[in-house]
Amino acid sequence: MDERTLALLACPLCKGRLVWLPASKELVCRGDRLAFPVRNEIPILLTSEARQLSTQDLEQIPK
Repeated sequence: MDERTLALLACPLCKGRLVWLPASKELVCRGDRLAFPVRNEIPILLTSEARQLSTQDLEQIPK
């Protein structure tokens, strides 16, 4: 995910900034504690497809 594309994307719930995690191929919203999958280089920004993050998961995400 390039910086330019990432700057255009926002969380569908809170409209907050998303963090790209290349290892898991997910976009993370810290505020809503959700991880959205990226499949075939396409972000799936649907809450029904998102994974709920635990406190431990959030602590491992770089700021």
